[in-house]
Parts: sequence; C-alpha cells; structure tokens
Amino acid sequence: MPTSGARGGAESAATAARARQATTIPQPPTEPGHPLRVAVIGGGPGGLYAAALLKRLDPAREVTVWERNAPDDTFGFGVVLSDETLGGIEHADPVVYEALQRHFVRWDDIDIVHRGVRHTSGGHGFAALGRKRLLEILHDRCRDLGVDLRFRTEAPAGLADTHDLVIAADGVNSTTRDAHAQVFGPHVVHHHCRYIWLAADFAFDAFRFDIAETEHGVMQLHGYPYAADASTVIVEMHEDVWRAAGFADLDAAESVERCAKIFADTLKGRSLRSNKSAWTTFRTVTNAHWSHGNVVLLGDAAHTAHFSIGSGTKLAVEDALALAACLEEQPSLESALAAYEEERKPVVASTQRAARASLEWFENLGLYVDQPSRQFAFNLLTRSRRVTHDNLRLRDAGFTTSVEEEFGCPTGTPPMFTPFRLRGLTLRNRVVVSPMDMYSAVDGVPGDFHLVHLGARALGGAGLVMTEMVCVSEAGRITPGCAGLYTGEQADSWKRVTDFVHAQAPGTAIGVQLGHSGRKGSTRLMWEGMDEPLPEGNWPLVAASPLPYKPAGQVPRELTPTQLADVREEFTAAARRAARAGFDLLELHCAHGYLLSGFLSPLTNRRTDAYGGSLENRLRFPLEVFDAVRDVWPRDRPMTVRISATDWAEGGNTAEDAVEIARAFAAHGADAIDVSTGQVVADERPEFGRSYQTPFADRIRHRVGVPVIAVGAISSWDDVNSLILAGRTDLCALARPHLYDPHWTLHAAAEQGYDGPGVVWPAPYRAGSRRPQTGRTDAPKPRLSLRR
Repeated sequence: MPTSGARGGAESAATAARARQATTIPQPPTEPGHPLRVAVIGGGPGGLYAAALLKRLDPAREVTVWERNAPDDTFGFGVVLSDETLGGIEHADPVVYEALQRHFVRWDDIDIVHRGVRHTSGGHGFAALGRKRLLEILHDRCRDLGVDLRFRTEAPAGLADTHDLVIAADGVNSTTRDAHAQVFGPHVVHHHCRYIWLAADFAFDAFRFDIAETEHGVMQLHGYPYAADASTVIVEMHEDVWRAAGFADLDAAESVERCAKIFADTLKGRSLRSNKSAWTTFRTVTNAHWSHGNVVLLGDAAHTAHFSIGSGTKLAVEDALALAACLEEQPSLESALAAYEEERKPVVASTQRAARASLEWFENLGLYVDQPSRQFAFNLLTRSRRVTHDNLRLRDAGFTTSVEEEFGCPTGTPPMFTPFRLRGLTLRNRVVVSPMDMYSAVDGVPGDFHLVHLGARALGGAGLVMTEMVCVSEAGRITPGCAGLYTGEQADSWKRVTDFVHAQAPGTAIGVQLGHSGRKGSTRLMWEGMDEPLPEGNWPLVAASPLPYKPAGQVPRELTPTQLADVREEFTAAARRAARAGFDLLELHCAHGYLLSGFLSPLTNRRTDAYGGSLENRLRFPLEVFDAVRDVWPRDRPMTVRISATDWAEGGNTAEDAVEIARAFAAHGADAIDVSTGQVVADERPEFGRSYQTPFADRIRHRVGVPVIAVGAISSWDDVNSLILAGRTDLCALARPHLYDPHWTLHAAAEQGYDGPGVVWPAPYRAGSRRPQTGRTDAPKPRLSLRR
C-alpha cells in the first residue's frame, strides 16, 4: 500500500522542484566530464525514464539501454504512483505525464476485511496503471527521443571504459552492483514472509486488504485495480504458515488455484492468473555507496522498499528525476553523482524505515487479529507510521471517529487524554515524562534544580512524571552528580519534590526509577564526557562479570553471592525510603547496561554459577531484586520494570528474548513493562528512526498481555495518539520533547482544541491555555483584480 499517497511527501516535492529547474532552464556543461555517451543497464521504469530524461535534456547525448528480456516481458501487473511522483514527471516531461494520465485508474478508498467485517477508509488518493502499459509508454518516449533500445541483449562488459556514464538500473539482483561489491558495500536482508504476485480479471473498487485465518495460520491478500478490468493481487504469509499449508509442495498452477480458493469470498469465486509468478521472500537492499567512478546505481539496484507501501517504482522514477537534475546542475560528473547520492539517500532511508515497519507489521500479523475490528483496521492503516491519527482524520474523519468510539474515547477526546489504571493508580492521560539523568545532585541529594525540573514538568500536564535513575547506593552511582535514595537526607529531599507535585499539580503522578550503575559507574558528568572514567576520585565497580564497558574502562569486580544479597538489600532499603517519600509508582531499572541489565544480557553476563548461562539463570538475580522490592513496596502502588528489548549487537538479547524477559517480570507481578533498547554494550549498532523502539513494546504487549510503556523518538502528540489508538502501547514516554517544552502536554491539548479532565491547566496558567497570536490576521482581503 503506497502510504505516501497523494497527501504527503515533501521530499518528493523537492525532487520535483529540482527536476523542474533542470528541465526548464538547462545549463550547459562547464567541464568535459559532462556525460555525452550514456549506457543504461536494465529496461525497467527507472532505467527507461532516466534514459528519456537525459536524452531530452541534451539531444546530442548518445543514450543506449540494454535489457536482457523482451520488450513486453514483465513479472508484475500493476504499478501505483503517488501524486508527488507524478508532479515531478509532469514538470520534467509533460509528454510522458499526459500519456500516463490517459491510462490511470484512480480511486480513494482502502477496504480492510477482518473476520468478515469490511471497514472502508476514504480520502487516500491512488493512481495505478498496468506495468506493461507503463513500459510501453516509456519505450515510445525513448524511441521518439532517439534513445537506442536493445532488447534481448545482455549489457556488454567494459561499458564504463567506452561510456561517460553507466546507470545500473538492473534490479534487486544487480550484477553491476555485485561486480563492484567491495565499493558499493551492499547489504541484503532476507525477510520472513513468502508472497506471490498474481492478477484478477476484474477491478477492485478500492485498495483491498483481506485477512484469512486458516488452520495453518494467518494469510493476507493485498489487492488494487490497475485497469478497468484488472487488479493486482498479492498473497502473503509467514514462512512458517506457508510451509504448514503445504505451498512448498505445490507447483505454480496449484498455488494459484489454492490462493483463489482461500480468498474465494474476496474474489467472488473468480480465478487468479499468473505471469511467471513464483513464491519468493522480500529482500531489503541497501548500499553504503551508490556510485563507483562513472557507474551509478538506480532503483532496486541501490535500494528496495517493501511492496506493502508501493514505493519500488516510485523510488526508481524519483531517482531518475534527481539524477538528471544533478547532472544538469553540477559542473562535473563526480560532483553530480555525489549530489545525487546526497539528495536521494535521506529520502530513500526514510521510505525504507516506513517500509520496514510495514513489512514487520505484516510478518507479525497474527499478533493483531484478535484486536477489535476497527482498531485492527486503524492499526493496519497506520502501520508504517507515515499515515497517522491526525493525517487519517483529515482524510476520513468519520472512520477515525468510529475507531475512537470503539476504543472508548469520549466525544472530542484525543486518545492520549483517556485515563489508564495501573493497580491502585489511575493516570489521567497516557503521557509519561521519561526518566532523564540530570547529573545535578550533590552527594546524592536532589536539590532546588530537581524541584524546579520535575515540578515544571508536573505542572506541564503529563499523567506521570518519572525521576531520573535514582541510585540505591553511593557505589551504585553513574557519576558524582547522580541522585540517590540511600540516606534519610536524600529521602527527605525527594519528599519535598513529591509534596510539591501532589499539592501544585493534583492529578499528576510522580514515579521513582531505582537502579544501580554496575560496570557503567564512576564516570564523568554527561557534558564532560559521557561514559568516560573520572580523571580522579574513582570508586570500585561491581557487575555480573568482570568486563569493562569500554576497552579502556575500569574493570568491575564480579559480585559474589554474599554481595548479591547486600545489593538486594540496598534496593529494598531504597524502596522503603521511596514509599515514605511519597512516590506513586516505582520502576526497577533493568535496562541500558546498568547492574541488573548486565545480568540479563549474555554479552555482559559470563557467569558459570546459578546466575549465568541460560536466560532463566540470567533472570534469577533481577527477579530476586524485583520480588524483594515488591514485598516492601505498598501493595496498592504499581511497580514497573524498564528493559532493553534488544542489545543491538550480535550474540546479545533479541526481541524474542525480550518477550520472555517481560513474561517473567509480569509473572512476578510487574504492572507494566517500560520498553527501551540498547546501551548495553559500547559497540552496539542501533537502527534509529521515528518511534523506532515502539515495535518492541508492541510485540511484548500482544505476546505477553502486559501493559507497556513505549519510549524512543516519540516526539509529537500525533504519534502518541496514533500509537495508543492502534493498540501498540498503553503509555508513551517522552524525554527530549519535555526538555524542549516542559508544558508539552498542555500545549498538545491546546493544539488539538481539547479541554477536559485528561489534562488540567494549573489555575495560574489558565490565561495561557490558548495559543498566542503570532501576527495580524484581520487584514482586508483583496476583492477585485484589475487587468491592464
């Protein structure tokens, strides 16, 4: 499904603008490096369009396309293009645009069929045509311009020596890329679903998603029209389901017939047809570099994005637009290829992140089928994170309202402002101020800074405000500036903070996060060198195993059984002080490589006793600490656990391990799991991106059935509403947005026009509950235009 659709995509507009400039005011080459002899390897849409653009921009160019297949050979059926891509085509080559316009099928709706119930969401804006028709249009345009098209011909060796520029548009199995793999640095990830590309001889009246729950597992159909009498149909399922259903033992014709029977209701008993179709797995292709000398990658040779967001042809065409523009704008081939890569890589990376989220959603489809049907439909529509709650409301307010009603949102209440109950504590909204180390305590005592910092965020409207990691012992500090709860003076100072929150921000809860630094202690303040050892005054460290966090770091002592008991007592003593200090919630910090996290990860726990080895053994000490703390923590007050759901490192904990870790803590009485990732080992390789940790929380929520707190690059109230309403999390924790704006939640309410019990402006602030005017808006509008 092309979630970029007709309603977004600033990056595509930028590409169109560059192409428009290049095509309306061609600039002459300023150096001999301007490519006059161009070879294109691959006759797909991207390669053909690049050839046409380059020939049109400079008719003197000699442009040749080599395609190993026949002109009418193609292995797909329909192609979907967004309005942004079409805008770029219109400005770059109106002839191609007009030809496409004559053959497009357009529609606005998406249908999701879940357990026999169909939900329709409108306002999406799609345009599609047959892949063969697209190729015919591009063939005709290339011939009209004088491009030399050589079909059924392998590209000869040595093109880089005989041509100024070689465009490798030879697809996901690019031989050009593989021949220079040491330079391009390709990385190919094979995914876990099997799919087959088919067609039906009738037109769906919407983009269609059908879910079939079979005895072998969940299967899905993606369908959309590409002509007045034809539709693309993709059948997809997890590899395990595919094998269990026996597809591995069927030939192509039997597979097609079987798919038609499984989705007979959707097809109304009609058959499916194949075009050299075969079951395959999707591969995500990335490359460290896109050019090598005068050879440049384009389209699937450079990158792939899962078909469920419909971006393969779109990206290839936009690559061609950008490459042509850069070749006109830049003074040399070298600078042009560098500019092309610089321009396209961020756009492609963003699309690939969305595609990866969509792909993984379908891989884990079985997690969601038990959701209420409208929530399931909303979850599917927002799976890539490109379509959001607010965006979907603009497209189809009626559908979005129906999802909110099913979820239980009172009229006019955004999902983020619905209450949530944890044990005896009811949070008035779903926003959490995430724990953030401030490194501003003196001898572990929180001072005026903590009062103002946490007090301001409590006044800012969040349902729950969390302290930084509060250390259970002096030796368990990360830095000399870390706050603690190992003395009575510290507890009294924390009570000053909780008293302020309860008195001045009634309805806001305040929680404490208890932890021990383990091997990551005795370091400098963050702004003096994060995770760097103190230049002097170091204290000895303890950990699960004697492994330093960094190669040149301090080596911790391995905790003995007696010392484990001492640490456990430090946690319980701190928990008692936290209860007396008036905290509403306690979170046990078992993430980010600190002491308890160090026991959980096989990368940091090399013990051979009962506390090391298997995951069950690695869980033993963190669970002992949890049980001890839970025993002394008031029964009506909730207790949560923060975990690193993946170590982002080979041999470390994975998402599946995180499910079992969460399951263990839930079985011992954890009221919610706060799902973070990483920071366990220094050589981790995280995959950053918007809301990038949310899928781990989502998986735990649905697999374990325990409430979760999602955290990690959640920055907008639209994201919070989307995640909550889709059922991917119960609470959203935001850190940096609350540093930028202590009143983030109040402002989120004002920007959405919400005034209800889910967020309350403090009485002294109520005059500021409306966004201030930013300039004059009452100037008279021109009513008459005079023509000379």
